Amino acid sequence: MGAMTFVDIILAIILPPLGVFLKFGCQIEFWICLLLTILGYIPGIIYAIYVLVR
Repeated sequence: MGAMTFVDIILAIILPPLGVFLKFGCQIEFWICLLLTILGYIPGIIYAIYVLVR
């Protein structure tokens, strides 16, 4: 894990779709994260961190 991954994880905790968008753009991962964040903030965070570290 480098410094950029650390910054991505911090962004994923603050605003989950933003962290995923910076890494993947408007791909399916972003839309899933956005939907999960709208439905519940915690599932959005969990999914964003999962996607960023896998």
